[in-house]
Amino acid sequence: MIVSSPLGRDFYDRPALEVARDLLGKTLVRIESGDAISGAIVETEAYRGEEDLGCHCRAGRTPRTAVMYGPPGFVYVYFTYGMHWMLNIVVEKEGYPAAILIRAIEPLSGLEIIAARRGKQPQKLWTNGPGKLCQALNIDKRFNGSDLCSEGALLYVEDGEPVPESSVTTGPRVGLNNVPEPWKSTPWRFRVSSTQSAQGDG
Repeated sequence: MIVSSPLGRDFYDRPALEVARDLLGKTLVRIESGDAISGAIVETEAYRGEEDLGCHCRAGRTPRTAVMYGPPGFVYVYFTYGMHWMLNIVVEKEGYPAAILIRAIEPLSGLEIIAARRGKQPQKLWTNGPGKLCQALNIDKRFNGSDLCSEGALLYVEDGEPVPESSVTTGPRVGLNNVPEPWKSTPWRFRVSSTQSAQGDG
């Protein structure tokens, strides 16, 4: 029996930049057919507010972005480029749109399952991009609006190994080529410096 210990809602009910940094080293867990597929979060990006022109909420509340205006600790999943699902976690106070994109993880468990889905690639490339990790963990639109903090959740984040500040690097978010400054270059991307990262959405 898998004993889950998801992070509580208070963890997500904080400023987006704090949560994006503190998610590094935490463990993303996907329960599938009784198996735990998990990985240490090693790269994130913060998106916050309608004023953030890199954020989906720059156009205000829509059916697509409604979950970002909801309570913290819920999942926002969207489809991009006609091929990739992207996993985001809603943060900050209800009513203020903000979310953290999970850009990369380092696999910890369920390696056989991940290999079956991503095995045509070298292991170091299995989950080093937001679309890749969603494929590896079988995360798609079914999880949009789901609660990471609920009892019996099939997708959640639990505590992991702390990442010291000396191992964290920041930089511009990826893929915002058509977004004007200062949002294009705002250093709201956080990563564990010892890991490889993906420069695209795959």
